[in-house]
Amino acid sequence: MSFWKELKKPFFVMAPMADVTDAAFRALVAKRGAPNVFWTEFVSADGLYHTREIAKMPDSENPLMRDLEKSDAERPIVAQLFSSNPEMMAYAAKLVAELGFDGIDINMGCPDRSIEKQGSGAAMMKTPEVARAVILAAKTAGIPVSVKTRIGYNKESMEEWLPVVLEIAPEALTVHLRTRKEMSLVPAHWELMQKAVEIRDRVNPNVRLIGNGDVTSVEEGTHLVAETGCDGVMIGRGMFGNPWVFAGRKSEDTPLEEKLEALIELAHGFEALTPKKNFSILKKHIKAFVTGFAGAAELRAKLMETESAAELEAVIASAAR
Repeated sequence: MSFWKELKKPFFVMAPMADVTDAAFRALVAKRGAPNVFWTEFVSADGLYHTREIAKMPDSENPLMRDLEKSDAERPIVAQLFSSNPEMMAYAAKLVAELGFDGIDINMGCPDRSIEKQGSGAAMMKTPEVARAVILAAKTAGIPVSVKTRIGYNKESMEEWLPVVLEIAPEALTVHLRTRKEMSLVPAHWELMQKAVEIRDRVNPNVRLIGNGDVTSVEEGTHLVAETGCDGVMIGRGMFGNPWVFAGRKSEDTPLEEKLEALIELAHGFEALTPKKNFSILKKHIKAFVTGFAGAAELRAKLMETESAAELEAVIASAAR
């Protein structure tokens, strides 16, 4: 049986976020209160094919394979892929299955222009036939397939778009409650979640439906599930500076010492990723962890200048004296 069928309502899942939900961050979250489902950063299916089959790049040097690293503490875990090419998706899906992932998620909502130029991400909403073919290709790997999308491209069009996905019976469907045009510039339209539920119930009631957008706590998500009728909630930015979010803890309830210890742990884990990522990527986490207390701005400024986990740890230790 698919793990999706075993999840009890309401359930909470980790949002896939580029340069955020890497192996180091997922390990941090897993130790402090795991979500019901982990998600990787999104990975290019086309890129996986070309780096491994054409360029013959060793996996140890391949940044795309690094993004598919995982541990047994992260279960169930879904690898998010993007592509507008069914053949490339089938290749990547098979690879993900061989790597031991519990599921595949297809990104059909990313608004990044470079992704859309490939016909992927949010651009998939413009090409429903291609979207169907890509989902069917992913299913050939034999592990659960889910989809993450938005309520529409330039305007809300769930009545036209969601059935395209639901009719092919993914195990789960995550709906980011904004259009592609809105990006993340307006509040998520949770008032539309009930409409999405009604469409799901009519077209394919067996699909687990997940709401996404602006949820920062389990308490808030539980209320929204009860209010709208969806099955689960995806939390994204609510994880920033709060790897305890899935344990039900709010950021303001965590002592500063614990937050700084978590940041140090994350920095060392981040530095251990192979191939390495630029340490400056960690700055978004520094901003999230080091805020809301006397002297935060000064400490944050110093941490922003660090270039290694050891330097970061030394600055925090000096500030604690």
